Amino acid sequence: MTSSIRRGQRRAVSLEGDFVNTGFLPDREGLFPAVITPARPDVELAGWGEAHRADAEALLLQYGAVLFRGFGLDSPDAFSSTAASFVDALFGDYGDLPREADGEKVFSSTPYPADLSIHFHNESSHMAQWPMRIFFNCQIAAETGGETPLIDCRKILTQLDPQVVADFESKGLIYVRNFAKGIDVPWQDFFGTDDRAEVERQCAAAGSTCEWLPDDVLRIGQAAAAVRTHPVTGDKTFFNQVLLHHPAALPADTRAALNELYDEMSFPRNVLYGDGSTIPDSVIEHLLETYAEVQVAFPWEAGDMIMLDNMLVSHSRAPFTGARKIIVAMAHIQRAEDAA
Repeated sequence: MTSSIRRGQRRAVSLEGDFVNTGFLPDREGLFPAVITPARPDVELAGWGEAHRADAEALLLQYGAVLFRGFGLDSPDAFSSTAASFVDALFGDYGDLPREADGEKVFSSTPYPADLSIHFHNESSHMAQWPMRIFFNCQIAAETGGETPLIDCRKILTQLDPQVVADFESKGLIYVRNFAKGIDVPWQDFFGTDDRAEVERQCAAAGSTCEWLPDDVLRIGQAAAAVRTHPVTGDKTFFNQVLLHHPAALPADTRAALNELYDEMSFPRNVLYGDGSTIPDSVIEHLLETYAEVQVAFPWEAGDMIMLDNMLVSHSRAPFTGARKIIVAMAHIQRAEDAA
């Protein structure tokens, strides 16, 4: 195996060599995320990734997240080529995220007010397919805050009330999304068409219900599991987007403002148990409290890249001040029909 270094030379490498160091965050020895840093200044991470994809994959399956720090990934192109070295191919399209202009397979992180948190979620867990690999790259670190907190989706199952877990596992979920002009991504952008018949075809293919409401509002419903089994490790994981969809997870003033305009089933997003019953607010409060207790957060440094197994680790975003730029790449499609 070979690994390129920045001088353009090619050198034989081995995991036992002096190209990278593997460790952990301070005071988290043996705990996720694993941290890989260069052992010398001329290591090109993309070359190392090509040569050691299996080693990185083994670390990822064990810990769920691997932080690559100190490799100077300071442009979308550098990030894209590096992320691509660890997977077969990066996603070329993703409806919920804006495309990063400088990279066709790189996206900007979710646009959302800087003073608010983005709740924990597993990417696209509410849909019929999802990425198994997510890469985040810090181009500009926030002045304060702006972390991307992480949760071990295996561990959280052991921390939640067993009855709460049992209800989620036995009933499953129905995610409801209302595409209303000015409130969410336009359905035309999300589905890549303004043809209603094509939208209906895509929904049917994804196993989603599709309902057209007045004022060109589209409501879709998607049944999904809340607990799944990882296809490689065999671990049960708490794999969902409940906090991103449930009204009780909204800031109180936002929920009150929306209630003045809509009934809660007409909110941009909602989620129910799979039998159609309401998930009590108390369950959401329990999730929020437990997540806060077990989350792992660390400050971003410019040039950092973190690789996540999307079924083993969920992510969020902390509020921040100042400029912040995190870009994203994804890979490896997992289809719901092929997942337990």
